[in-house]
Amino acid sequence: MVKLGFTRAYGTSLRKFVARGTQNRFLACASGIGVTALLQSSTATALLLISFVKTNRIPLTVALAVIIGSDIATTLVAQVLVFDLSWLSPALLILGIIGHMRYEHGGRKRHLFRVMIGLGLMLLSLSLIKQASAPLSASETLPLILGPLQSDPITAIVFSAILTWVLHSSLAAVLLFATLATNNIVDLQLGALLILGANLGGAFIAFVATYKDGTTARRITTGNIIMRCSMVVLFYIFMGAALEFLTQYNLSTARHMVNLHLLFNIVLALIFLPTVHWVAQLCEKLLPEAKNAPKPAYEPLYLDDKNLATPVIALASAARETLRMAEMVQEMLENTIEAFKQNDNRLANKISEDDDTIDRLYGKIKLYMTRLTQEALDPKESDRYLQIITYATNLEHIGDIIDKSLMNLAKKKIKNKERFSEEGWKEIKNFHDQIAENMRTAQNIFLSEDPALAQQLVDQKKDVSAAERASSAHHFDRLREGLPETIATSSLHLDIIRDYRRINSYITSVAYAILENAEKYGRSSKA
Repeated sequence: MVKLGFTRAYGTSLRKFVARGTQNRFLACASGIGVTALLQSSTATALLLISFVKTNRIPLTVALAVIIGSDIATTLVAQVLVFDLSWLSPALLILGIIGHMRYEHGGRKRHLFRVMIGLGLMLLSLSLIKQASAPLSASETLPLILGPLQSDPITAIVFSAILTWVLHSSLAAVLLFATLATNNIVDLQLGALLILGANLGGAFIAFVATYKDGTTARRITTGNIIMRCSMVVLFYIFMGAALEFLTQYNLSTARHMVNLHLLFNIVLALIFLPTVHWVAQLCEKLLPEAKNAPKPAYEPLYLDDKNLATPVIALASAARETLRMAEMVQEMLENTIEAFKQNDNRLANKISEDDDTIDRLYGKIKLYMTRLTQEALDPKESDRYLQIITYATNLEHIGDIIDKSLMNLAKKKIKNKERFSEEGWKEIKNFHDQIAENMRTAQNIFLSEDPALAQQLVDQKKDVSAAERASSAHHFDRLREGLPETIATSSLHLDIIRDYRRINSYITSVAYAILENAEKYGRSSKA
């Protein structure tokens, strides 16, 4: 809930913060600390970073520096949460729930109250764990379970790493182990091994979560594993010296464990920040860039599941993908006139195949948008959501008109070897060009949400209707004159003009949505 609240409220700002921090490795480390302190999860930071890296090329060394900073941040959060803050939990829960209900459609405020609820639940869970584990200190069975871990350090580290991966949070694992130490269930020697395992397991969480995101993502998470494995070996070798350094201060076992967690990540940063380029080179050798085959046209280029938690970014991604779909439909529309002109059966078949691509891409966009609605949207986000899904649906309908109707007419013309009269063909060509230009305008309106441009497109709809009536009147005049070409292609001419006019109606619908929102939010449609 904390992660979701912050990504919903400040998702775009967090990305900009990461972007500004990619100038050098030290700024990158600082940005990793800042973002993770808010998200309460180094894995969430890794996911955010990788989604950013996929669209913005940044050096691998800088990306690894962000990961180093995110690991440091989790240790700082643990330093705070190890205190007994259970008294704060009821206040956070009460204020968070009241605020969340009060600002049900309150945008950023609602998400910040969600963060408060999440923090309250975290503190409550730590308190419950402490209470539930207290009787274990007198258990006769527990020493039999912990004994093998005490005598076999490797098993203890591996057990802790697996448990951390299961919990999907190194912070949660560290706090759990610290709580067990508070109740004298775990001593410092075993606790130190568990802390090393938690740091190791935390690296595998992001690796598994981003494994399918390509070579670049795997290089980042593999680099993190290499650095952490190296540090686990180093700390295991010098464990005695590390514990001697920590125990010179008269603190509780839980505090020593959290301090060891901090020391582990600070030493990692001191060693690897200056040498991170060597780690990057090693990762590039271990994971060479794969020569991937180009994606089929129906596969989305911009839809990223990791953006679903941040609607403003997910909507922008969906809008970008829908705009790509619009460009594909635009190409289909422009090819229709060539199919009629050249009597090209192969081109007509290709246009029909393109419609299948449009249908499949539309299905993927629709599924992505459906998954987005599982999280409540703000009013403006809901309006944009409706604009995108409506525009995508209308584009799919345009593709169907081109495929099922216009291309059938083209194939009929080719089969019957018919040709339009010179004047009739000129009318069809001019009408098509007007619709194609409106299609380009609609794309600009969808991208810019400009009410003045939207009003212009709505006004042009009247011109299209007038052009349709004028074309029909001229066509009937030619019929009365008895022109053979006109008589032979009479139904073709009227049906083509009718289909282009239907396409224009779907094109114009995007403008009405923009004008409605402009009126709702008080934006003028006059330039």
